[in-house]
Amino acid sequence: MLSFLFYVFQMMQKGEEMFRFDNTWDEILLPEWNKEYYIQLRKFLIDEYKHYKIYPDMNCIFNALKSVSPEKVKVVILGQDPYHNPGQAHGYSFSVQYGINPPPSLQNIYQELKDDIGFKIPNHGNLTKWANQGVLLLNAVLTVRAYQANSHRGKGWELFTDKIIESLNKQKQPIAFLLWGRNAIEKEKLITNKGFLILKAPHPSPLSAYRGFFGCRHFSKANQYLRENGVEEIDWQLEMNL
Repeated sequence: MLSFLFYVFQMMQKGEEMFRFDNTWDEILLPEWNKEYYIQLRKFLIDEYKHYKIYPDMNCIFNALKSVSPEKVKVVILGQDPYHNPGQAHGYSFSVQYGINPPPSLQNIYQELKDDIGFKIPNHGNLTKWANQGVLLLNAVLTVRAYQANSHRGKGWELFTDKIIESLNKQKQPIAFLLWGRNAIEKEKLITNKGFLILKAPHPSPLSAYRGFFGCRHFSKANQYLRENGVEEIDWQLEMNL
């Protein structure tokens, strides 16, 4: 791990691109690597990954962007920051890897799906099927220190994810934005395209879900919006992991 971090630091010092998305996010986001805020963010992350347990694994930080290029995005589900317990986060907001029990926030998402569209609750919490259909599962902050929610807030990720939202705001296809929680709702000001759908609700955490997340019906509303705009709906139902 330390040798990899040293390699990353060397590339950072040389101003070289250290990661590619292998889709059109490259054109949009690679210029961010050389901006001062991102250089400082890299330095911070190198130190964090060296001295603490950080989630997700550094190779998974950008999984959501690798899975859905901007012109393919139909729905954006925007959360706060990654899960901070072992084995959970893998680069997609609210999703956990197979074999990991769905955390309370995801359990509440499943409950709202059940109430909204008759969703059958699966025996896993992996949401990559949604990503494969054009759902960008994005957090406002893309890394977190173990057991410390919001610990990487204010370190530069917000500027990076602002760039993502600003870029999506320029897209021509219909996009539904599902903004859950204060950190996500702060991005609303960046979405000025009048053709887009913006849906806001409290975070699905047990601390706030009962303040308006339950009953928000965001999933059926997003599909109705897509349908009315001639776009194939999202199949929210997940397969059972047998």
